[in-house]
Amino acid sequence: MTRKPVKNSDTVTLSSQLKTTYWLAGAAVSVILLWLLGNAVLPFLIATAIAYFVEPVVVKLQQRGMKRLWATIVISLLALLVVIALLLLVVPMVVQQATALITVAPEYVAGLTRFLGERFPALFEADSPLRKALGSLQSVVKDFGVGVVNQIFNSSLALVDFLLLVFIVPVVTFYLMLDWPKVVAAVDRWLPRDQAPTIRILAGRIDGVLAGFVRGQLTVCVILGSYYAVSLAAIGLQFGVVIGIFAGLISFIPFVGSILGGFLSVGLALYQFWDQPIWILVVAIVFLSGQAVEGNVLTPKLVGGSVGLHPVWLMFSLAAFGALFGFAGLLVAVPVAASIGDLGRYGLEQ
Repeated sequence: MTRKPVKNSDTVTLSSQLKTTYWLAGAAVSVILLWLLGNAVLPFLIATAIAYFVEPVVVKLQQRGMKRLWATIVISLLALLVVIALLLLVVPMVVQQATALITVAPEYVAGLTRFLGERFPALFEADSPLRKALGSLQSVVKDFGVGVVNQIFNSSLALVDFLLLVFIVPVVTFYLMLDWPKVVAAVDRWLPRDQAPTIRILAGRIDGVLAGFVRGQLTVCVILGSYYAVSLAAIGLQFGVVIGIFAGLISFIPFVGSILGGFLSVGLALYQFWDQPIWILVVAIVFLSGQAVEGNVLTPKLVGGSVGLHPVWLMFSLAAFGALFGFAGLLVAVPVAASIGDLGRYGLEQ
């Protein structure tokens, strides 16, 4: 009569505890490396983010009969063409307009002060609060512009760092897209056995937030930014491309992107098209129509009813991680904020 092997619970517990220790140590080391080597790990963070957000496209191509290798190659080539087009056509225009806007912004504020002073002299007496406020605004805009220019030229992301991004990110992204299922499987094998089911549930919920809300919201931002930039450029508004892209990028904050972008655009339109009020109206219509399309079409279709991140929590996460870890912190702020928010919701549901 053969004896059944006795399950060694101590070994299982030890293995689970050891894996938990490894995960905690890995998290601590990751935070330290992010703090000390923010710019060095930046290409790998960007590559990981791209591979994660492109994964559904790779899966759809596989479902249509394409092998994963060829799906990865096709997506990489298309992305390369898009990046080349952006670098040749869009980036130089954005840099030129942004530099010019920073340079002439104090002059615009001074011109606005003179313009309003000529038409409303009673409000612009020597000691009037409005005159003092606009004077302070002019100084703030000038100091901010000088600070931004100095930051750009003195940034640690100099030409060498930029070239590293250009060469490292595509290569790392390609291999991550190709081996993404293997990476996920390897991570799953290293989960602590006792907590693995709970961790998988939490990971699925966090993936739902990132996939449904973040990926959808990023798509909304890109569409709105492109619409505003192209429309304002077609109208002939000065700095329209920069303002349109800026309004699209901050459209994840409800109403703020359209309101702030519309305020800047209408203000510039008043300065540029004062004798042609029809174009001022057209600029306003661009942002009103963008807000309407976002609320009634884009957000319901792309974001849907997924549980999102509150704008205040999202802005706090971006500010905190940006202050602690620099630009690399901005990349991890959204996933970490989504994870913490969903962990909190999961805890309250138990």
